[in-house]
Amino acid sequence: MKIKSTDLLDDLAARTKELVREVEALKKLPIETLNKKANANSWSALEAIEHLNLYSDFYMPEIAARISASTFRPGSPDYKGGILGNYFVSSVADKPKLNKMKTFADKNPNGSAMGMEVLDKFLDYQKETLELLNKSREVDLRKTRTAITISKTLKLRLGDTWRVVIYHNQRHVSQAKRAVK
Repeated sequence: MKIKSTDLLDDLAARTKELVREVEALKKLPIETLNKKANANSWSALEAIEHLNLYSDFYMPEIAARISASTFRPGSPDYKGGILGNYFVSSVADKPKLNKMKTFADKNPNGSAMGMEVLDKFLDYQKETLELLNKSREVDLRKTRTAITISKTLKLRLGDTWRVVIYHNQRHVSQAKRAVK
């Protein structure tokens, strides 16, 4: 995957804005609908969104810190995903035939009764995402690296981290929308 860095950031911002619209629409539904589950092993819409909040609790401070500390200014105008980044992106992307990844226990909200604050927190994180995507224009998306939730020593390119976070958001917002149908 090769794309202009600015085009990548524009695409990710557009995806994030669409997620905001979709979650704003969920906010109009009754709380009972948002907590409804198809079965005991599935997630309600609020559980799917809370799962994303649990990841954002890690990624937003991590990304903000790495952007702030980066001494790498934009270099090449093109962005190319790394091998590891592309692997993680393909594993979390929302696609017709979803892979059944096992969720880490600390990121699994199953069994939790939740309120509208879950959606509000997600929307706050999306506002922060848009601000940080804008700040990402000031650093090199390949050379600036971030830790990931599964390993503090393993680092991904900032561009790949953004792709993983936002594609993962899309996957579970789609899941939330299916849960309320």
